[in-house]
Amino acid sequence: MSLYTFARVLIKGYLKTFYKLKVYGVKNIPKEGPLILISNHISNFDPVVIACSVNRKVHFMAKKELFDIPILGSFLKKVGQFPINRGGSDRKAIKTALDLLKEQEVLGIFPEGTRSKDKELKPGLPGAALFALKSDVKVIPIGIDSSYKWFQPIIVNIGNPIQLDSFKKEKVSSEDLTETMTFMMAQIKKQLEEIK
Repeated sequence: MSLYTFARVLIKGYLKTFYKLKVYGVKNIPKEGPLILISNHISNFDPVVIACSVNRKVHFMAKKELFDIPILGSFLKKVGQFPINRGGSDRKAIKTALDLLKEQEVLGIFPEGTRSKDKELKPGLPGAALFALKSDVKVIPIGIDSSYKWFQPIIVNIGNPIQLDSFKKEKVSSEDLTETMTFMMAQIKKQLEEIK
């Protein structure tokens, strides 16, 4: 059993016991093939919640500073997460993400770029749209709703794959990315509306 699987089993048990984890739409996650999961971001626990909600290993970008914390940084690397410098364009992180998709892996992205403290969905940054259009893989929207208080539910709603064919072009402009990202965020919003 891998460290990722072991940690996932332990944490999933904890979430179901103390937070009443409820997951809808698990059947929408393909058992194999490259995949991008996009979700709203309301807590530092969101990556863990998503990892426990799907039956595949999910690779998330995490802010570079977390990898400088001795034990945490080592753990994040061992479970397949990778750093991103949020100060600007991080070519290494972009290459890592695209390579993971080429290797048929699952990439988890929070398009808002940071947590929404008031739980309102913020506009998405163009990165997720860039990955989706460049890699030509399935994109699945996820909505998470929770107060993250003990014994209160954490609800995860996994949607159907998004159709992005109409956004694909030979050359993608910044306007194209913005338009694609707006559409993708609307799909996340739809998942949230179904559980609120």
